[in-house]
Amino acid sequence: MENNRQGAWSRLRADQRRMRKENNLPLSVAKRGEDKAAISPCNLCPRNCLIDRHKGEPGFCRSDERIFVARAALHMWEEPCISGKKGSGAVFFSGCNLRCVYCQNYEIAAGQKGKQVSIGRLAEIFLELQDKGAENINLVTPDHHILQVAEAAALAKERGLWLPVVYNGSGYEKREIIRELTGIVDIFLTDFKYMDEELAEKYSSAPDYPAVAKAALGEMVKTAGGPVFDERGMMQKGVIVRHLLLPGHKKNAREVIRYVYETYGDKVYLSLMNQYTPFPRLREKFPERCKAGGDFRELCRKVTKREYDAVVDYALTLGVKNAFIQEGDTAKESFIPAFDGEGV
Repeated sequence: MENNRQGAWSRLRADQRRMRKENNLPLSVAKRGEDKAAISPCNLCPRNCLIDRHKGEPGFCRSDERIFVARAALHMWEEPCISGKKGSGAVFFSGCNLRCVYCQNYEIAAGQKGKQVSIGRLAEIFLELQDKGAENINLVTPDHHILQVAEAAALAKERGLWLPVVYNGSGYEKREIIRELTGIVDIFLTDFKYMDEELAEKYSSAPDYPAVAKAALGEMVKTAGGPVFDERGMMQKGVIVRHLLLPGHKKNAREVIRYVYETYGDKVYLSLMNQYTPFPRLREKFPERCKAGGDFRELCRKVTKREYDAVVDYALTLGVKNAFIQEGDTAKESFIPAFDGEGV
């Protein structure tokens, strides 16, 4: 086994422009009548809110048609093949279409942070990150703005953007949208949170998450293809599937790992994360459910070393070779940057 350390990450492994357009739409959406992707009435994510975002109505994602970015800067805490030595050019979008009670990026997921930017300004931000030496352009939770983000990426490419584009999402995305990102997105850095529908409902108000995530992942693999790295070991194309181990939920983690590996084998990389951090906000918001005997009580502690080791050992037993793991008590480290508007 070869280890490649970067911060708290190590590598568990064996081996190692252009957007299509139709009718001048920002995505090459075919003429499918009511199925055509639209901001208003919004049908961009599995929630299908159908609200009129053009009139300022916020959807389940807490966003209207305006784009808000909370931070755009070099980020060192992604997987080694994404951050490298220079950092990933991470653009953090405000808002999210999930309601994870344990959310690690609550400030921006709740839509309470960020500065409004235009499509033109977003394209400039991508180019500025490239000039700063970013290894890639990392779109963090872009799904609820994907039409505008795709247009900005195309504009940036016309102006000289050559870096790989990373779609860094929750896994709760429509496969139809993923399919239309061919020529825009090179790398999918996607969560796969749940294989358990009851758990998905309990923690994220999304009982359909397992089915949606499976379908979306299938499209990601079709769109990006197998992993491709440059001579420095930096990913240029491919899919990385992240799973954040939640305290008390080894079974869910094992089911996620088994599904991904048995379905895709070495076509994708797994990223097994132990960095779950229990924030005081959880107890403050759900005091009764966090008490002894409450159904959120397990979320009020860190993941133990024994729990995480058991999950990694399970992956090894299955034969997983292309994966990243985290070492040490990463809950002590801050993987969450300051959402202070830097670079926006």
